[in-house]
Amino acid sequence: MEKTNTENLYTYFLAHPKICTDTRKIDKDSLFFALKGENFNGNKFALQALQEGAAYAIVDEPEFLSDSRCLLVDDVLTALQQLARHHRMQLDIPVIGITGSNGKTTTKELVACVLRKKFKTHYTLGNLNNHIGVPLTLLAMPADTEIAVIEMGANHQGEIRLLSAIACPTHGIVSNVGLAHLEGFGGFEGVKKGKAELFDFLLASNGLAFVNRDNPHLMEMSANLSSRVLYGADGPVDCRGELLESVPQVSMKWIYRNLASGEIKANISGSYNFENILAAVTIGCHFAVPADKIDAAVNDYVPSNMRSQMIHKEQCEILLDAYNANPTSMKAAIENFATLKADKKTLILGDMMELGTHTDEEHRRLLQAVFEHSFERVILVGDYFGNSKANYPVLHFQDTELVAEWLRANQVKGATYLIKGSRKMQLEKLVDCFV
Repeated sequence: MEKTNTENLYTYFLAHPKICTDTRKIDKDSLFFALKGENFNGNKFALQALQEGAAYAIVDEPEFLSDSRCLLVDDVLTALQQLARHHRMQLDIPVIGITGSNGKTTTKELVACVLRKKFKTHYTLGNLNNHIGVPLTLLAMPADTEIAVIEMGANHQGEIRLLSAIACPTHGIVSNVGLAHLEGFGGFEGVKKGKAELFDFLLASNGLAFVNRDNPHLMEMSANLSSRVLYGADGPVDCRGELLESVPQVSMKWIYRNLASGEIKANISGSYNFENILAAVTIGCHFAVPADKIDAAVNDYVPSNMRSQMIHKEQCEILLDAYNANPTSMKAAIENFATLKADKKTLILGDMMELGTHTDEEHRRLLQAVFEHSFERVILVGDYFGNSKANYPVLHFQDTELVAEWLRANQVKGATYLIKGSRKMQLEKLVDCFV
């Protein structure tokens, strides 16, 4: 039985440029890709997708060719990835790949906001940054796109290499490297090696990297690249930033090669966001976005994705940073919160996931860092923190629902809360508990 190759599949895509992978969300005249998972086989839903309005269904098991509109490929996921790469290569545009242990999503959002001031910009929506999300992002790229910003996530080595081969970035940035996904990467050196796969791709393809000169790990990882644009607060750089204030908002000045300069007062908090903003400024300057438009883009950016998000309630203030957490980002958020001038500061911290054999050690180490500061109250959520709390003066709850119950009965008027934990903890549910 004849199989559909990438070039033929692309002709179907041009006629039906919408991609669906879920029969609960079928767009009319779309292409349905019958992906497989641990607990499902998309091939079984191919006919249903067609009945729901899909134009064609891409399958990889011949027994599910029950309709002439089913297209057979060797492997559906590989076909999706190869189609995405083919589509990307039809557009001769800059593609900026962004990865990192922390800050990559915020950096991606800021970079996109800046570039949109001058270009028709396509960028990763939400958190579609894995082996399925990156292809879907690329295939959603309109033909008139002038520049693309593609976020790449990974929890083990080899993933960034794969995503780079699909997205073929011309430019790249690693926001930072930290203690994230240690279980999959096998330790910090594994993290560095995994994130450096983006630099490896740029080296092989004569691409350009934007590198934070203040970060010795990133300078080492990118040392072999012939094309680097450096940014930072110290040393010889292309774009220099000066942090004026980190709480409650980041205020900073910047200058780019004595050609452009600006001043920013952002709607995000924390010294760790200084480097994310400076990265966006640097990229904007490299692509000749006017300085005043760069400043305006960053100043107008308001986070709404549970990352450094300030929420004002009638009786309290909440800094919600609950999309995800690892030891590096958790420590930075706590140190930033400690510098905030506010009354009755309370920490609500949830377990950190994917740390493998480092789990107990990193939770204990984080609690040591917490109690180097003075907070009104520390509330811990989850089994890992429960195992590590020792004799620290904390409140501990097994899960988010139990914390919510306690908060409803123990409102503290005028308090300021930092809520941070791994995605699995779903700490954002706590926001509704506050008046």
